[in-house]
Amino acid sequence: MLLNVAGVHTYYGSIAALRGVDLTIEKGEIVTLIGANGAGKSTLLMTICGNPKARQGQVTFDGHELTGMPTFEIMRNGIAQAPEGRRIFPRMTVLENLQMGALNGDPENFDEDLRRVFDLFPRLRERQGQRGGTLSGGEQQMLAIGRALMSRPRLLLLDEPSLGLAPMIVKQIFEVIREINKQQGVTVFLVEQNAYHALRLADRGYVMVTGQITMSGSGRELLADPEVRAAYLEGGH
Repeated sequence: MLLNVAGVHTYYGSIAALRGVDLTIEKGEIVTLIGANGAGKSTLLMTICGNPKARQGQVTFDGHELTGMPTFEIMRNGIAQAPEGRRIFPRMTVLENLQMGALNGDPENFDEDLRRVFDLFPRLRERQGQRGGTLSGGEQQMLAIGRALMSRPRLLLLDEPSLGLAPMIVKQIFEVIREINKQQGVTVFLVEQNAYHALRLADRGYVMVTGQITMSGSGRELLADPEVRAAYLEGGH
């Protein structure tokens, strides 16, 4: 087991955002977490990364406990995140953003990792001297994912990678996620409101409602489940 979240409770002040979350991810999987806006999905990703910290429960990665560790140490264990809203450095160039992502990596691997990111996202190679803030939304998402990959993570956390993007770009982003997993062997934990695309891509999925996991299964099982279809899939994809 690569990641184990056991009985995790996370609070913002006195407000419970996560209430006893249990979740596992095996090495090599793509696992998705779906749920309505405000369900606690992003809070779970941030809790894994140590900010906010779990008030109860335990987070372990490859057998090592992460609970209570500072974020920079957690990321050095082989976890990287492309956060919701991309959060690239807008005044830095594409290349400089990618260099920032490589700070936790081995400097000897930089050229190879840069080439790998540019092969995944040829648009970034074309834009490498351009400031991040001048990129389109889709290009900024590519940059956020590319920056995360520069540290050679064993677990890649993706928070709403399709948010606000045109359908053609969404399709491209999900194809790249599959390639990152299958060709590069990176385990992926994907938080998505686009349940249809996420469950089609994922090996397994979880459903979160008001800070609790209410359902789990294979991507195919959840796609076919009447409750999931009614709550997250009806009215188009």
